[in-house]
Amino acid sequence: MTAGADFSVRRGDDGSLAVALSGPWTLAAGVPPAETLEKELGVSGTSRVTFDSSGLTAWDSGVLTFLTAVGGLCAERGVTVDRAGLPVGVQKLLALAEAVPERKGARADEMDESVLERVGKATLSGTAAIRETLEFVGRVTVAAGRLCIGRGRFRRSDLAVFVQQAGAEALPIVTLISFLVGLILAFVGAVQLIQFGASIYVANLVGIAMVRDMGAMMTAIVMAGRTGASYAAQLGSMKVTQEVDALTTMGISPMEFLVMPRLLALLFMMPLLCLYSDFVGMLGGAAVGVSMLDLSATTYYNQTIAAVKLSDIAGGVLKASVYGVLIAVFGCLRGMQSGSSSSAVGEATTAAVVSSIVAIVTACGAFAVLFYLLGI
Repeated sequence: MTAGADFSVRRGDDGSLAVALSGPWTLAAGVPPAETLEKELGVSGTSRVTFDSSGLTAWDSGVLTFLTAVGGLCAERGVTVDRAGLPVGVQKLLALAEAVPERKGARADEMDESVLERVGKATLSGTAAIRETLEFVGRVTVAAGRLCIGRGRFRRSDLAVFVQQAGAEALPIVTLISFLVGLILAFVGAVQLIQFGASIYVANLVGIAMVRDMGAMMTAIVMAGRTGASYAAQLGSMKVTQEVDALTTMGISPMEFLVMPRLLALLFMMPLLCLYSDFVGMLGGAAVGVSMLDLSATTYYNQTIAAVKLSDIAGGVLKASVYGVLIAVFGCLRGMQSGSSSSAVGEATTAAVVSSIVAIVTACGAFAVLFYLLGI
C-alpha cells in the first residue's frame, strides 16, 4: 500500500464487502489505486460494498478519485455500493459528480478524428498561415513605401543599434563558419582533383562556390539562427508586455517603428557580410591549397582571380540581400504572432529560425533556376 492512506477489507456472511478507510486520504500523502480491490470484487457471491470511515483522519479529492474508480469497478460487476459509512461531505461530492455525467468524447484520448478531418484541419491551418504571411508582407511593403517618401516613423538610433548587432557583432561567427566552409570545400575537392593531377583547380572550385552560393547561404543561415531568432524573441517579449499594443494605442505603427529598422539593418549588412564571407572562405581554401597541395599563394590567388567573375560576385550579393529581407520578415512575423506567455516566446523564436532557413533554401533553389534560364 501507499504510505499514508490505507484500507482493510472484511467479507460478511451475507456476501457484502466492508472497506475500512484509515489514515490521511490526501493527494499529498498518497492514495492506493482502486485496482487493489479488483480481486476482492471478483470473488463470486459479492453483492454489496460498504465503507467504514471511522479511521479516516483527513481527505481531499484523492479519496473521491478512489471511490469513483471503485464505483466503476462495482458497476461493471453489478455490485451495489452503499456509501452510508462515508463522511457527509464525501457523499455530497460523489452525488454531485454523478448528477452531471461526463460528456462522451470529452477526454482527449477518446477523440477519434478521421483522416479526412485531420487533413482538413491541416489545410485550414496552412491556408491561415499563408494568409497571415501575405498580410504581414503587405503591411511591410506599405511601411517601406512610407519610408521611401520620407514619412517613415522610427528612431534613427534604433537603426544604428540594429546595424551594429547585425554587422560588426556578427563578424566572429561569420568568420569561423566561412573559413571552415572554404576549408572543407577545398579539402573535399582536393581529394578528387589530385587523382587527375588537377589540384590547381581547387582554387576555381572554392572561389566559384563561395561567391555564387555558399558565401551568401552560409551567412544567411548563421544570421537566421542569430539575428532572426533575436528579432522574434524581442518582438515576442514586447507582445507579452503589451508594448506593441501601447504603440498602436499611441497611433504609432509597429510595422514602421519596430519592423522597418530591423529589416533595413539586415538589408544593409547582408551584402557586406556576404562579401566578407566570400573572402574568408577563399582564405580557408587557400590554407588547404598551400599546406596540402603545395601551391604557392601567388598561384592560388591568380587562379582564383581568373575563375571568379564580377557577375558571380554580383549574383551572390543579390542573393544575400534577398536572404536578409527573408530573415527579417520571418523573424519579425513570428515575433508579432507570438502569444502572451513566456513559452510562446520560445515557440516563436524556434518558428522564426525554421521558417527563415526554409525560405532561404527555397530562394536559393529559385535563384539557381532563374540564373540558369538567364544564362548567368
